[in-house]
Amino acid sequence: MTRGAVRELAARVVQRYRRASRDEKGRILDDFCTDTGLHRKAAIRLLARQQRPRARPAGRPALYSGAATAALVRVWESADRPCGKLLVGVMAEHVAALERHGELRLSEEVRAELLRMSAATIDRRLRRTRTDGRRQPWRASPSPAGLKAEVPVRTWAEWEGAAPGELQGDLVLHCGETTAGRYLATFVTTDAATGWLGLQPLRSLSPYRVRDGLGLVERGLPVPWRSLHTDNGGEFINHVVVPWCREHGVQLSRGRSYRKNDQARVEQKNWIAVRRRIGYDRYEGEHTYQALRELMPLLELQFNYVRPVRRLVGKERAGSRTRKRYDAPLTPYRRMLAAGLPDDVAARLEAQYLAINPVDLQRRIDRLLTKLSNSRRSGEQQAVG
Repeated sequence: MTRGAVRELAARVVQRYRRASRDEKGRILDDFCTDTGLHRKAAIRLLARQQRPRARPAGRPALYSGAATAALVRVWESADRPCGKLLVGVMAEHVAALERHGELRLSEEVRAELLRMSAATIDRRLRRTRTDGRRQPWRASPSPAGLKAEVPVRTWAEWEGAAPGELQGDLVLHCGETTAGRYLATFVTTDAATGWLGLQPLRSLSPYRVRDGLGLVERGLPVPWRSLHTDNGGEFINHVVVPWCREHGVQLSRGRSYRKNDQARVEQKNWIAVRRRIGYDRYEGEHTYQALRELMPLLELQFNYVRPVRRLVGKERAGSRTRKRYDAPLTPYRRMLAAGLPDDVAARLEAQYLAINPVDLQRRIDRLLTKLSNSRRSGEQQAVG
């Protein structure tokens, strides 16, 4: 019997079933189950629904309006598309920044809905907008064995209680599908204590280019540079970078071979700050390098002043599952202030923060990403010509 026929039979039986006594209802159910092939409990539920038609559609009523969802998308885009657990912690501050710069105008009802959204609700409403990327190509980069032995190893378990100024660094290669020839790279650094991000484009992987990038990172840090932790690549473990670190009082350490978790903080930044925006294409040439030089300072502003981060504060083992606990989402700028800065440095950072319009910053980043893409295509056409 089809589902439509079952419903028609239920509509004919329901009035008699409603007026029947207990014994008669049992006999009606027996006949109904025999005719339809339904389980007895399924038949009871079907006849009960026929007796009490629903006054409203199934499910809970919508709590958030379309205007609140549209505002959420605008806030999310201007904050560089963080996950819901990050965005919910800075929602009020970010909405205030957008309203302060005239980029967002909300009614009281829509603002209340936006600030009331939980992290799970934010993720559900933004689910359709997320994208995936590709993997980074692998490249062998051996370092001198004798010099490598002089650089101490620091594992993932030794980063508990890291102080501001302890940095993890790595190189993101813009080599495309092959590592042959000369191509650009990005030197990525992140402060282990606050999440402060540094991005320095490099013309090549030469140790001297990496050394120059170290100097630029040092000038951009709001705190004294204490240490640098890298992988075992020859771009860092060489006779140019190691003496520079010793001369400038920077303690150099390295992770274990094939243990990316020893520098997990910067490995995460490689994706979220560079790969997600720039991609995996090949970038080479002076024009493309200049485009990267314009883009990277804006990405630093966005990640340090606009985009929040969370830190793992504890793990609890419950049977076969591990529960992780995180602190409240805060931007690296707020974490730097909480760590304690000299008054003049704190005032300089505050002035820079108040001058940032998140929407305008995102527009400038998008324009430079387009310029970078056009520069890459122009270089490819010149190479073919």
